[in-house]
Amino acid sequence: MKRRTFVGSIFAGLASARSSFAARAQASKLKAGDIPTRVFGKTGEALTIIGQAGGRFPLITKDEAKAIVRRAYDLGINYFDNAHSYWDGRSEEVYGDILPAFRKQVFITTKSVKRTRKEAEEELHLSLKRLKTDYVDLWQIHSVSELDEVQKVFGPGGAIEAFEAAKKAGKCRFIGFTGHRDPEVHLAFLKAYDKYDTILMPLHIADPGYLSFEKRVLPLAQERGLGIQGMKNFANAKLMQNFSAKECLSYVLSLPIHCTAIGCTTLGQLEDDVRIAQQFEAYSAEQMVALRERAKGITGPQLEDWKRRLETSVAMEQTTYAGG
Repeated sequence: MKRRTFVGSIFAGLASARSSFAARAQASKLKAGDIPTRVFGKTGEALTIIGQAGGRFPLITKDEAKAIVRRAYDLGINYFDNAHSYWDGRSEEVYGDILPAFRKQVFITTKSVKRTRKEAEEELHLSLKRLKTDYVDLWQIHSVSELDEVQKVFGPGGAIEAFEAAKKAGKCRFIGFTGHRDPEVHLAFLKAYDKYDTILMPLHIADPGYLSFEKRVLPLAQERGLGIQGMKNFANAKLMQNFSAKECLSYVLSLPIHCTAIGCTTLGQLEDDVRIAQQFEAYSAEQMVALRERAKGITGPQLEDWKRRLETSVAMEQTTYAGG
């Protein structure tokens, strides 16, 4: 049974997982700490190269999610990713139940999908309440997908006004944006604004073969000195049919990024990822090429169903328009 195959494995084993969570955490021989850190771009913050994300918490119970967060902290992870929209706010509540006791030792992120100043400010207010903190370390414009969002965010009364005001008021220390649908939209957001601190994008072994963020966006983010976060390291478990967890995670960590978000739903997954991070050695250029070659037969929209279909991509639309 594959480690990250959620259909069947998660739900069939949920009852036994509930009863064994505490015992497994106590009995684990995994050594805490020793997770490498990298300076998070121009923020200057030293973050562990892997972080716990709240996006998959709807697949488990709240108590299980809290156990994972506490275990992540105990193992030395200091980077905790979240969003206002995850689990209708309950993912933020999970962090709010665990992380305030360690607030000065952790880097907490959240995100807003709202595109106007008023709505974004309302979301941040509620996010801070759920997280039980006066500020987040990083607040991000979440899930940018279409070119027309540039005008919405940066036009009069757009969400960027809320982000700049929050940073000035100390409600967030840094600002950035995220998305996974089309690299051209990421490029448009980078062109529209030069004051981001961070960026988050999907990066994995198969990404270079289809609407690639690694090829199109990563070099510019690196040039800008942004704090670069990865996500979808395992392509929502689909890569696990062809690659090991170590190959998937080591590939991403061998890119010029600073950290990557991991959506663990069991203590076993979390501890696997921590072991890989502790033992991480960067792949050579030849090893990276070999992994991409192995992925060629599975690249495309069936694997990366979060990306736009190629025929409707922004790049294709621009090419078609330019050609008359």
